[in-house]
Amino acid sequence: MLDDPSSPLARAILGQMLDGTGAGVVVFDPGLRFAYVNPALARINGFPVAEHLGRTVAEVMPELDACDDVLREVLADGVPREVMASGHTRATSASERRFWHAAYHRVEQDGEVLGIIGILLEVTPAQEQQRALERAQQRLTTLDQAATRIGTTLDVDRTCRELARFLVPRLADGVTVEVVPHEPEDGTRPPAAHAVRLRRAATVSVDCLQAGIGAYGEPGPHNDYGPGTPIPGILATGRPDLVDLRPGDDPALAATTAERVPVYRAIGVRSRLIVPLTARGETVGIVVLVRVDGSPEFTPEDVVTAKDLAGRAAVAIDNAHRYTREHHIARELQQALLSRPSEPHPGIRIASRYLPAERSALVGGDWFDSIPLDDGRTLLVIGDVMGHGISAAVDMSHYATMLREEARKDPEPHRVLERMDERASRLADIRPATCLLALADARLGTYTYSGAGHLPPAYVDGSGSVELLPLTAGPPLGTGLGGYARHTAPCTTPDHTLLLYTDGLVERRDEDIDASLRRLTALGLPGHLPLDSLVDAALAALLTGDVDDDVAVIAARVRYTPPG
Repeated sequence: MLDDPSSPLARAILGQMLDGTGAGVVVFDPGLRFAYVNPALARINGFPVAEHLGRTVAEVMPELDACDDVLREVLADGVPREVMASGHTRATSASERRFWHAAYHRVEQDGEVLGIIGILLEVTPAQEQQRALERAQQRLTTLDQAATRIGTTLDVDRTCRELARFLVPRLADGVTVEVVPHEPEDGTRPPAAHAVRLRRAATVSVDCLQAGIGAYGEPGPHNDYGPGTPIPGILATGRPDLVDLRPGDDPALAATTAERVPVYRAIGVRSRLIVPLTARGETVGIVVLVRVDGSPEFTPEDVVTAKDLAGRAAVAIDNAHRYTREHHIARELQQALLSRPSEPHPGIRIASRYLPAERSALVGGDWFDSIPLDDGRTLLVIGDVMGHGISAAVDMSHYATMLREEARKDPEPHRVLERMDERASRLADIRPATCLLALADARLGTYTYSGAGHLPPAYVDGSGSVELLPLTAGPPLGTGLGGYARHTAPCTTPDHTLLLYTDGLVERRDEDIDASLRRLTALGLPGHLPLDSLVDAALAALLTGDVDDDVAVIAARVRYTPPG
C-alpha cells in the first residue's frame, strides 16, 4: 500500500524517484558525513557513490563551499534552510565556477536527530547569466559616467588627464597616456628607422605608487619605440597587449622600455595592459594600465571596458587635433583678412583691440576699421558676422571691403548701412552681419552714428563713468529690410571717449543682454588714462575668465577746436 512507507511498493517507488531524478539528493549523519548520495549527486560530484559514504564534504571536495555553518544550524534548531553553494567538483565543467541551490531539512525519529537530508539543483547557467547581466550593467554605468568626464574640452592633454584620472582606481592602479605628436619638437632628432615616437601626455596613479613612479610620472617627454617593443605592433594592428606575471616573475617582463624596468620593479607591477587609442581608423596614441601586487589580474571584461573607454577618449583627442589644426588655419586667414585700421585724421585718436576666443576652436567674424575721408572726417566701424568658422571670416572681409567702397560715395552712416544692406541681400551665400558706424567730425565736435542690429556705443567721460548712447538699432545687414536711424552726439570734451565693441565684450551665457550692458555701465573706468590704457582697463575688468567669443573694440577721442 502506498500509504505505508515501509511497504515494498512504496520503497520501490521511492528508490526509482531518487535514482531517476536529475536533482542531487544527499543524507548527512549528525557528524555531517555522507550517509546517502543518489546517482545524480554522484555525477555532479564526479566520483562513485561509495567514495562519498562516511566522509565529509571537505574531505571529498575541498574546493566546494558547502555552507557547513548552515548545516550545523539546521541540526541544532531543526529549522529548514535554503542556501547557495558554489565551487568546484571533480566533474568536468566548462564554467569557471559552479553554483547549486540547496534546501536542507533535519531528519528525526522518536525525538532522536538522525541527520540532514538535502536536495540540490545546479543553477550555474542562470547564475552566470545573472553575473553577465550585472557586469554589463556595471560596464554601461562606467561608460555613461565616462561620457561626462572624458573629452570635456578640445584640449589634447586635458583629455588625456581626464582619461587617466577616470581609469584610476576604477580599472587600474596606474595609467599612462601617450599620444602621437602632431607638431615637430624643436631641437630633437627624428626617431630611428622603423621606430615610432609618442609623447607622454598624462600619468596618474594611486597615492601609494607616487614615490615609486617618481620623475617618470611627469608628462611631456617623448619616447621612441623600436621594433623590439610591442608598441609598433599595437599601433599597426590596433589590438591590445596584455601581460600577466606569475608569482616570482620579474616585473621587468612587462616593461616596454629599459627606462621603465626600475619603475615597474619599484612599484611591483603584476599585470600590464596596453590599449591603442584609435579613432576613425587612425591610431592617435596608447593608454598603458598597470596593476600591482595585491590587485587582481586584468580580466577579459576589463580589457573590453578599457577598449571602450580608450575609444571614447581617442575620438575626443582626434577632434582636438582636427579642430586645433582648423583653428590655426582659420585664425591665420582671419588675421590676413582683418587689416589694421587706417590712421585717422590728426584731430582724432583711436585705439583698437582684437581678442580671439579661447574656448572655441572656430574663429568669429568680428572686425573693426577706421576710414579717413577726404573732407577731414573719420568713419569708425565695428561689425560682427553671424556664425563662426572660415566662412564667417571670409564674409567679414567682404563686408569690410564693401563698407570702404560705400563710405567713399557718401559717408553718412545711415545711408552707408542702407546701401550695404541692399548689396548684401542680393548675394546668395553671404551671412547677415551686425554693424555700427560712427562718423567723427573734429571741426563740428560731433559724432553721427547709426546701427544695424548692433549693441549701442558707450561714452566714457573724464571721471570714468560709462554711459550708453541712445540707438535705434535697425535690422542686420543682408536682410534687405533697410530702415536705419541717424543719431548725433557731441564730442567737444577732449577726455571723452567713444567706445564701440562687439558682443563678446559683454555678453555671457545664460545672462540677459540688459544685465550684460549694466555691467559695462557700472565699470567706473579711470577716464583720465591714455586711450590705449583705458581700452586695456575695460577689457581687464569685463573679461575676467576665458573668452567665450571673439572680442573686437575700437575707441576714439576727438581733439575739438572751436571755430575762430
